[in-house]
Amino acid sequence: MDVDAHCADLVRTHDRDRYLCDLFAPAHDRRHLFALHAFDIEIARIRDAVSDPTLGEIRIQWWRDALATDPGGHPVATALRASIRDRHLPERTIDAYLSARVADLYDDPIPDMTTLEGYAGETAGAILQLSALALDPIRASLAVDASGHGGVAMTIVTMLRRLAREPARAQAFLPVDLIAGHDVNRGALMNGQTPPGLVPALAVLRDRAREHLAAADKVIADLPKDLRPALLPLALVGPRLARLDRRAATPLRDVGDLSPLGRQWRIWRAARR
Repeated sequence: MDVDAHCADLVRTHDRDRYLCDLFAPAHDRRHLFALHAFDIEIARIRDAVSDPTLGEIRIQWWRDALATDPGGHPVATALRASIRDRHLPERTIDAYLSARVADLYDDPIPDMTTLEGYAGETAGAILQLSALALDPIRASLAVDASGHGGVAMTIVTMLRRLAREPARAQAFLPVDLIAGHDVNRGALMNGQTPPGLVPALAVLRDRAREHLAAADKVIADLPKDLRPALLPLALVGPRLARLDRRAATPLRDVGDLSPLGRQWRIWRAARR
């Protein structure tokens, strides 16, 4: 099996936006991005593939073992292990990513904004930074701040968009202190109702996402050209945040998404800019 082609197909099928972003990387570097992003997809869908969180933890442990010792013929694990070796990707970052992903298996509420930002940094932020390392191991440190801020913005926007489709699951990512401060009834929210206080609470989250995105964009503007493809997924965060702003009064109504052509155009524009 051509493991690189398998990873590319997996990303193209399950996250076409990221696939398009990866195409702007130099041809000889794309396989590393496809391996990282295929890995991210595999881990993200564990929650939906298991009937019990314990089974999910077993799968995550399998990934730890496969990347540390023997991939056992798994195409994504094989490809990522090769990228870890070839680009000296830090195993501690990947291990921290897997540890953070365990939280996805449960519906335990996040206690505060600091914890949410930490989770985002170790998941979405880590994938952005690992992507920068895969493109330019020497200068990737220049993208650390953009990756961290961008990961938080991406995570918040993803969670807010999911709230309409999966309120019982997405509500776990609403910080407890924020919800309590606005007297939001979490039980009503889990049942698909819009409790009083939810609209201003979500406005706080959108503002925080906007702050992080602005901080990331400020760094990206000064990044070397060869690092920028790693951060291209952030090109869609702003437009999606704007859609959430326009539907702020009805947060549990699906805001939809930009058209495929619209997303492709924004990625292209960001890459050219």
